[in-house]
Amino acid sequence: MTSVRNLGIASCLLVSFALTSCGNKFDPASGAAAAPQVVNVSNTDVVTVENPSEFPLVAAGRIDVPHKLNVTGSVFPDVNQEVPVISLASGRVVDVRVTLDQNVSKGQLMMQVQSPDVTNAFDAYLKATNDESLANNAYVRAKLLYSHGAISQGMLEQAQDAEGDAKADLDAANRQLNTLGIDKNNPTDIVNVYAPISGVIVAQNVTNAAATGVTYSGSATAFTIANLSHVWVICDVYENDLPQVRVGQEARISVGGYANRVFTGRVSDVGPVLDPTIRTAKVRIDVPNPGMLRLGMFATATLIGQTKEVHAIVPADAILHLHDQDWVYEPVGGNRFRRVAVQAGDMLPGGSQEILSGIAPGQQLVRSVLQLESVLEAQ
Repeated sequence: MTSVRNLGIASCLLVSFALTSCGNKFDPASGAAAAPQVVNVSNTDVVTVENPSEFPLVAAGRIDVPHKLNVTGSVFPDVNQEVPVISLASGRVVDVRVTLDQNVSKGQLMMQVQSPDVTNAFDAYLKATNDESLANNAYVRAKLLYSHGAISQGMLEQAQDAEGDAKADLDAANRQLNTLGIDKNNPTDIVNVYAPISGVIVAQNVTNAAATGVTYSGSATAFTIANLSHVWVICDVYENDLPQVRVGQEARISVGGYANRVFTGRVSDVGPVLDPTIRTAKVRIDVPNPGMLRLGMFATATLIGQTKEVHAIVPADAILHLHDQDWVYEPVGGNRFRRVAVQAGDMLPGGSQEILSGIAPGQQLVRSVLQLESVLEAQ
């Protein structure tokens, strides 16, 4: 009985739904289909005004500008201005005077190394000094004997040669001490390591008690100093844009940390190898650094080309900046104006601004957009 009752209820619901649906499609009186409802949607980009004369027009001007190519990249050190700090004396680091990211001056003491190389070098110097003194005395005596006919010329030449060899060994021992930075009059087993250039320490590979030098198992390069007065901005340029890039080309650099500052550089290299995955080549831009550019900064570079392009220019007041988009208003007849999306470029002297795309030179525009926009918002 319950199943029959449920079946009856379901049938009533289906009939009710069918009648309701039919009521939406047909006129009950005539049986004809009803006209569909039309909803008028206004165009939010068109504004209608009562008095168009209150909104004066201006014709977009024309400007010939060099072709510009925008690329992205990052700030890197100039490898020609990066110098490794190496201890030529191998040994144990006993004192580190500087640290990573620190500015150092040329000749500044960076660390001290206790090295057995100094002992060996000074030992070689003392032996060379004694040998040269002995060889010199023998040569002087041989000259005296030769003058009295006591020895042959060959024996004199042998003494002279021994004196020359001893002098060469002494000179080499002296140079070894100078290379290690040791004062032969005040010898010590501690070697001072000084900064070879002025700059910033961008890498540190040693600490106190660490091994260093060119023959020990520690790092040969204790520090790396970079002169950041010039840096590189290395950008990726797509294959199709490479014909527009050349060495010596001017580039304007902007970075996120200094949005209102433009840095000027020159293209110093166009990479000969193309990345097979993204089809780009590395383009290197040499940029003088006033101290604001930091390594690793994300940068945008605008490469200034040799060919000219025609762009429109309009008064800056004619451009509306709304929701990360630039707009202008053009007349479309009668008392109506239409909002047109454009790509604004550089600001120009006299309160004008360049338009990269969206309108053409000579096109009529509303001179000031703020009043028109208020009318559009009120509609």
